[in-house]
Amino acid sequence: MTHSFNVINKITSVGRTYRHANRYIEIIEVLVKHGFADFISASRIENAINLGRSLIFKQPKETNGHPLSRWERIRLALEELGPTFIKFGQIMSSRSDLLPKELIFELEKLQSDVQPFDTDIAIQTLESELNEKLEDIFKDFERTPLAAASIGQVHKAILHTRETVAVKIQRPSIEKTIKTDLEILKHLASMVEKHVEDLKPFHFSAIVEEFRKAIFKELSYVNEASNLELFQQNFETDTTVKVPRLYHELSTGKVLTMEFVEGTNISNKTELTNRHLSPEKLAARGANTILKQIFEHGFFHADPHPGNIFILENNVVCFLDYGMMGTISRSLKEQLIDVLVGVVEENPRRVTRAIMQMVSSDDFIDTVNLESQVSDFIDSYANKSLQQIDMNNLFSDLLNILFENKLKIPSNLHLLFKALIVIQANGKMLNPEFNIAEYLHPYTRKILLQRYNPKLVVKEAFESATELASLLKDMPYEMRDILERLKKGKVKMDIEHKGLNPLMVNHERIANHIVFAIILASIIIGSSLIVHSKLPPFWHGVPIIGLVGYVGAALIGFWLLISIIRRKGL
Repeated sequence: MTHSFNVINKITSVGRTYRHANRYIEIIEVLVKHGFADFISASRIENAINLGRSLIFKQPKETNGHPLSRWERIRLALEELGPTFIKFGQIMSSRSDLLPKELIFELEKLQSDVQPFDTDIAIQTLESELNEKLEDIFKDFERTPLAAASIGQVHKAILHTRETVAVKIQRPSIEKTIKTDLEILKHLASMVEKHVEDLKPFHFSAIVEEFRKAIFKELSYVNEASNLELFQQNFETDTTVKVPRLYHELSTGKVLTMEFVEGTNISNKTELTNRHLSPEKLAARGANTILKQIFEHGFFHADPHPGNIFILENNVVCFLDYGMMGTISRSLKEQLIDVLVGVVEENPRRVTRAIMQMVSSDDFIDTVNLESQVSDFIDSYANKSLQQIDMNNLFSDLLNILFENKLKIPSNLHLLFKALIVIQANGKMLNPEFNIAEYLHPYTRKILLQRYNPKLVVKEAFESATELASLLKDMPYEMRDILERLKKGKVKMDIEHKGLNPLMVNHERIANHIVFAIILASIIIGSSLIVHSKLPPFWHGVPIIGLVGYVGAALIGFWLLISIIRRKGL
């Protein structure tokens, strides 16, 4: 049964491969254009499309102008491949635990605006989604978009009530495009993991799956509307933060209408000064706002780059674009605080214990080696208060330790690190003396005090006692069930063979060569019988069918010989 299911999966995979053949070819051509022919050859991606197509993709095209780095070429390839790959690069820009700093730097450039799509198509989508004519919805609608992103673009409009709004409209057929590209990405990830030994530790299939979940959340503007409303509830009494109003009746899964907010971009220091706004105060307010989101609400803006933050009068901060939000549980907050406090207290055991609670791993974790690395990590921050620690360096060093030990951290923690690092960069841009660690201390103290709150301690003790009682109650039944299964021989064991992939690939290749050899021999024997029987029609006295068979056999034999030589099979 399992074997049949695997066969069906393989057939389905092949079907999908050929269904998207044109897109595969386009991807391969873009990769070759930007100098990644070696990667295509190593991962055998071209073999998924057509056995002979590898001959087309031999040499990369010449790059005009100054030579580009490998990381720049990756960014350019992602930009050329379109919205799905741009979004993939944007999300991967937060994975500093997996990717080199040089690549992260290039991927962060993907945050900039992309080419807008046709306004007439945007209006068609708008009218179709809201089931009304444009002139019935808006008094005025600006055809030129304010901004364009990988998934949609934003237009300014005025309602008949004279309220000014920002209307976000999804790109046409973007969902279909993303689904196709995700299928291809999933297949490419499996090819890379199967054939490129150096890239196996990166777990590309898991990364693609994480990306799939993230992008489908952003594809539905219903999710973004929900995020906006929750954010609004969290800050409804906070006068230092402005949250745009959502227009429910003008919002759907593909259209999002919210209050139009006019303000100054935080990167424009000259304009901030001209409007008598304080960069130093804004740096402090930005830090307090994001830390409040993380440590009080457990729900935070995960993409607070300068393009997503406006400053209003009286130094009021306004966040834009609520598509990428993060959540953090109370236990994860405490573990993160334990890491920070452990660093300050120079306590490697405390830091290691907190890390072990946060991460997961497919392999055995050498805790002795991990604690030794953590001890070295702490030594580099010895004799420093929390306010003196450079948080960017701390997170970067911590992620390096996790990467070296093949430890995985939850995706929401990646988003948290990214948010803190971006806010630190924003703060430095506004105030060179800024350090987010200075604003972290009150939240650290508050969480540590909450941990030992008598009410919370009693509540957790009661929950633990309830779980223990439930476990003891169910244990006899569970044990009896296990014994029954053992008696009936229904206990299954999954055994994973590691290191057999290369052997299986070789066996498959040998089997293919044997099959071709048998077919070749059959064609030669069949052709010989036809020639011997003098079956018409003839060409120079030789039966044409037999002659065609000989020519076909020669071509197959020649191709088989070349294939064996290319793969160093002789």
